[in-house]
Amino acid sequence: MARRLSLDRKISHSLYYFAAKITSFGYPASTDKFFRHFSSLLTLHLDHSFNDEILYYSFYPDSFYAYLIDNSTQKRHLNQIHARLLVLGFQKSGFLIKKLINGSSNIGEIGYARKMFDDFAEPDVFLWNAVIRGYSKHNMFVDAVETYWRMQFNWVSPDGYTLPHVLKACSGLPALEMGRQVHGQIFRHGFESDVFVQNGLVAFYAKCGQIARAMTVFDGLHDSNVVSWTSIISGYAQNGQPMEALRIFSEMRKTNVKLDWIALVSVLRAYTDIEDLNHGKSVHGCVIKMGLELEPDLLIALTAMYAKCGQVTTARLLFDMMKIPNVILWNAMISGYAKNGHAEEAVDLFRVMISKNIRADSITVRVAIVACAQVGSLDLSRWMDNYISKSEYRDDLFVNTALIDMHAKCGSLDMARTVFDRTLEKDVVVWSAMIVGYGLHGRGREAIDLYQAMMQAGVCPNDVTFIGLLTACNHSGLVEDGWWIFHCMKDYKIEPRHQHYACVVDLLGRAGYLDLAYDFIMKMPIEPGITAWGALLSACKIHRNVQLGEYAAKQLFSLDSCNTGHYVQLSNLYASARMWDHVRKIRIQMREKGLSKDLGYSLVDINGKLQAFRVGDKSHPRYKEIYEELESLERRLKQAGFIPHIDSSLHDLNNEEIEETLCNHSERLAIAFGLISTPPGTTLRIIKNLRACVNCHEASKLISKLVNRQIVMRDANRFHHFKDGVCSCGDYW
Repeated sequence: MARRLSLDRKISHSLYYFAAKITSFGYPASTDKFFRHFSSLLTLHLDHSFNDEILYYSFYPDSFYAYLIDNSTQKRHLNQIHARLLVLGFQKSGFLIKKLINGSSNIGEIGYARKMFDDFAEPDVFLWNAVIRGYSKHNMFVDAVETYWRMQFNWVSPDGYTLPHVLKACSGLPALEMGRQVHGQIFRHGFESDVFVQNGLVAFYAKCGQIARAMTVFDGLHDSNVVSWTSIISGYAQNGQPMEALRIFSEMRKTNVKLDWIALVSVLRAYTDIEDLNHGKSVHGCVIKMGLELEPDLLIALTAMYAKCGQVTTARLLFDMMKIPNVILWNAMISGYAKNGHAEEAVDLFRVMISKNIRADSITVRVAIVACAQVGSLDLSRWMDNYISKSEYRDDLFVNTALIDMHAKCGSLDMARTVFDRTLEKDVVVWSAMIVGYGLHGRGREAIDLYQAMMQAGVCPNDVTFIGLLTACNHSGLVEDGWWIFHCMKDYKIEPRHQHYACVVDLLGRAGYLDLAYDFIMKMPIEPGITAWGALLSACKIHRNVQLGEYAAKQLFSLDSCNTGHYVQLSNLYASARMWDHVRKIRIQMREKGLSKDLGYSLVDINGKLQAFRVGDKSHPRYKEIYEELESLERRLKQAGFIPHIDSSLHDLNNEEIEETLCNHSERLAIAFGLISTPPGTTLRIIKNLRACVNCHEASKLISKLVNRQIVMRDANRFHHFKDGVCSCGDYW
């Protein structure tokens, strides 16, 4: 009440002040118009300070109310102003009604704006523009286009401010044919030389994927400005042509057009797509010189560039500079972590995001699921599944596909199948994800049965489906089924790619059909690649075929002479044949080329936390307990008649080969730690970065029986489920 009295006193003083001013100008202070105008101040509860600016505007009613509308941020203020205008007879003032419509749409009250428009008897082009602009601004594109056609029906001709907003609505739908009709009207109404309208056309065609048409419009511009250049650069960048975007940017730099932040965002996106970090850093320097380093869209673009190019530390510094990061920035950072081997950081950041009640979109969720799959923790996959089941994305097809893949990679086919079964509308991607999951676990029969069910459901397979099927057959030793499935591809007019051919070579080679595998390679309609020759070399190692293995290695070296894996494979082949001189020669070649084999490591999942171990690792705080358990296991293995495979000591060219015994390989350490850290009967879940060696594979089988535990191990190629002394792979991997 005290505040209201104070406000009334201030307004009253203003009235006396204006009365004196108007009287001094020769106007009668007691005119009805004057007092009607200024008495309205007494009924307005707007939080405006009556400074010199508002006192100036008060001499002119239209300007005064326009000032109040422009400075109003709440619907109740606009309602009060609208009511006062109706009382004072200003309801026919197109200028003020347009101001009210714009003000309403600016604060999101587009329905209220439309009501005011509909109440106006004969709206002019400015009022039509205000409504169309409001709809377009709030992405109500259908309403914007419908209002435009209604405007045409009422014989109101558009102007240069109408058409860009209509074109934006057409691109947002997208409605290419409708936009082309608008393009025709642009010529009919004589706006072919209006750069503002033409820029809208460039942006429209670019967003609709018609980049050639966009370029035609751009080339026809007589006076292109920074918006013109930015629209075409952005168009090429968004349509998967980053090199062309950068070429046009180079041409732009030769003109006198001044750069703006929008152009820099598009250029950064182009450099991000081609992962050109050096030139991206140059643009970053330009951003700093222009004082735009805190521009939100530029921060997002810079974060995405550094993250995608592997500079996650720099990306995180930029991310932390944003006071309130939007969902796009969160996505860029989480995706950057996930794509550059920092899966745990990606998951942690996702947890932070949801703890702040920031609404994740489907992109955020899918990237977080991919990160969980990379981590490989079953507990984490269960947490993510629980989060999705309570979210709006429970029935999202893409999210469920990612969940199926995640559960399969985290070792739970049952959970993957649960998600698959609850997905009502299954497309080929969903079916393929489940088939690939079965293949990863060597469940060939289940994969083939699911393929048959897919056929009965009338869903046509794609190339990924067949990769999953061939992998499943390969990991299960189903040679005849795999051969039949490969030849089914032609029934669906699917051209086999390198990965399909490599699967068949591996399928034949692992089964011992080395000559058939070699003939298959030689008859391939495409040039054999690294994957095919690598599969043959691996098979030659298994079956100790030195001559054919050397030939395969020769082909591999000609294709990629700096790949460490090729030398390791050949060395393993020589070691299996006890050709020690040749092993030493391979080691020398590797040293001369500066190549070194990555050390093997294993992770064990303990209550959702992954503990890492390397061969002979003694860095763990509980290493004494671990080695005591390891020695106990070794004694029990010997008592059970386990005999180590001595040749496997040279399986990898790393520190494992020089250990006195084979019992402290990384996976054996991980198993020992799991046994002392979990209750009896708990399933142990191990992740290994390399292929499981023969010795540890045999030991793990026997350990599962001795300790009455199931051990689930994911190596570089597939899953192994050890239980009661047997492995799910059937010793075929």
